[in-house]
Amino acid sequence: MLRTRLEQALKEAVLARSERAVSTVRLILAALKDRDIAERGKGNPDGLNETQIQTMLLSMIKQRRDSITAYTQGNRPELARQEADEIAIIEAFLPAQMDDAAIEAAVAATIEDVGGRTLKDMGRVMAALKERYAGQLDVVKASTLVKQRLG
Repeated sequence: MLRTRLEQALKEAVLARSERAVSTVRLILAALKDRDIAERGKGNPDGLNETQIQTMLLSMIKQRRDSITAYTQGNRPELARQEADEIAIIEAFLPAQMDDAAIEAAVAATIEDVGGRTLKDMGRVMAALKERYAGQLDVVKASTLVKQRLG
C-alpha cells in the first residue's frame, strides 16, 4: 500500500513539475530499493513490510531534523528550509503522529499489557510500543515517559 502511494506520488510530482517533491520521493524510493535488496539477502524475498517502511521514513525525517539544526547553526537558512520542505513531503506518507495525551495513554496501556514494573522491563515495553504504534509514535517522548513510570 505504502509502496503504491510512493510510486503514485512520484508520478503526480513529475506531472506537477514539482522538483522538490520529485527529488524527495525518488530519494525515498531509492532508499527503499536498497533496503529491499538487503532484506532479500537475509532471506526475505518480499523486502520491507509496511512497518519497516514507516520506520525508514521516520529515520529519514530524523536525519533531516539533525541537518536543519546543523544548517541553522552554520547560518545556512536556505538549506534548512530545503530540509524542512523534504520533511513535509516525507511526513505525508506517515500516519498522523500521536499527541502527548495519546502517547501517555499508549505508554500506560503498554506497560500494563507487558507487565512492566521496573526499569529492567523498559526494553520490552519500548519494543511493544514500537510494534503497536509504528510510524505514529514519537519514540523519544515515549521513552522518557516509560522511564518516568518505571523508574
